[in-house]
This record gives sequence, C-alpha cells and structure tokens, in this order.
Amino acid sequence: MLLAIDIGNTNIVLGVFSGDRLVGHWRLSTDAEKMPDEYAVLVRTLLEHEGRRTSEVDGVCIASVVPPLTATFRELAERYFKLVPIVVNADLESGVKIATDFPREVGADRIANAAAALKVHSVPAIVVDFGTATTFDAISSEGELLGTAIAPGFLAAMEGLYRHAAQLHHVELRAPRTAIGRNTAEALRSGAIYGYVGLVEGLVHRMRLEMGGNPLVIATGGVAPMVISETSVFDVHDPELTLHGLRLIHGLNVASGAPRRARARVEKG
Repeated sequence: MLLAIDIGNTNIVLGVFSGDRLVGHWRLSTDAEKMPDEYAVLVRTLLEHEGRRTSEVDGVCIASVVPPLTATFRELAERYFKLVPIVVNADLESGVKIATDFPREVGADRIANAAAALKVHSVPAIVVDFGTATTFDAISSEGELLGTAIAPGFLAAMEGLYRHAAQLHHVELRAPRTAIGRNTAEALRSGAIYGYVGLVEGLVHRMRLEMGGNPLVIATGGVAPMVISETSVFDVHDPELTLHGLRLIHGLNVASGAPRRARARVEKG
C-alpha cells in the first residue's frame, strides 16, 4: 500500500492506495508548528479508523509547498513507517516534461496534477487547482507542462477583502439569487461567486486560445465545488487528482522491492 501526502498551505491531504485504487483519503489543517510525532498520531489514527495498519504501508510519496513540513513528514515516514519517502520535485521522473523557463519553480502539487492529467484523463488539458492560490496549468498534447497562471485563492481573496474593508463582514458563501445584490450580504455573495467564476472563465478562455484545439478542462482542489456549480467551463471534476499524480510518480520512481530496501536502510541507520 502507498501513502500519498499532499502538503498545501491550508490543508494536508492524505490518501492510501491499494494498487491503483484509492481506499482512503483524509484532509487535515496545515500546521507548520506540529512535530512529526503529533502528525504521526493523527495519521495512525486515521489509518486505524479505516481498518488499516501502518505496517501495511510499503511506500510513501510526498508533494509539499511548505518546506518546514516537507522535513516533518520525511521524518515521520522514516521513523514511523521505516521508509524513505519519495519527495516530488522537478528533477524527479514524473512522465511530464516541464517546459517553463525555470522548472524548479514549479510546485510539486502542480507536477503531480500534470502527471495525473496525462495518465488518468487526457491531454491537451488545463488543470485548475482551487487552493490557497488558484493555479491554471496548461499541459500540451505531448505531455509538456507549458506554463501557469496563478490567481489569489477564492477564500484568500475574500479574507483580504474583509480585512481591509471595515464595514464588510463575513457572509455564508453561496450563490445569490441574482447578480445585482439588493443588500450587502447578497452583493458580497455576487462578487465572490460570480466574480470568481468570471475570473476562471476568462483565464481558461485565454489559455484555450493560446493553446489552440480543445483542451480538456479539469477542476480539482478543496474549494472547487463552490465555483464549478456556477459554470460550464469544466469538463471534469477530479477531487483526488493530486493524489493519483503522486501514485503515478511513485510508480515511476520505485522499482519492484525498492520500498523494502528503503526500510532496511532506515532500520540500519
């Protein structure tokens, strides 16, 4: 079994695979102050809740955009699973050619997304990942990650508005009845939901024109449902896209039996 770990700025998403089948997945709040032991307790509890044991896990693959937690989960894997984890970066074999100016700037989660778009879905594709930031990744029909647009995340944009506008208050974020709000709450909902839909549709439209053809548009990320229900721009909604990308990258980089050799090295150390 493989433990896939996607460490984002807001959430940490964990997935357990048996072969190519996702048999369990969970979402935790990101806390860079937590120690490996604390996260280990959480991971072990979640596994046990699904009837799984840590001893069943023979591979760990990590994508992280939070450097302190990369080290935390590396230590967790080595100490509690007795495994050397695969940590995704631009130098690792992913099946994707990174064609940007500076490949090492590309986030590990975006590499995993591109790998899953290529193998699980189809290319050319545009992957829109709704997280702390919303990223729009263009993948060519040859499997090249051509480049990206990065916009403020949906929730981050609203928090910024509340923080800097003294007379505006938090509202439940759901689609309003009309775009023309007749009170402050409805006006905020309109700007938040319909305004963000306009941002997404506009960027996807421009990227489609630049790519040519008819790329598949894939939505992923925790906030995606709040936006995709109000637009027809998406062809696919795949909440576990990044986890499947980690599974594929792990398979490319670990030969048969390698997890056991990694385990032996850790135990000897």
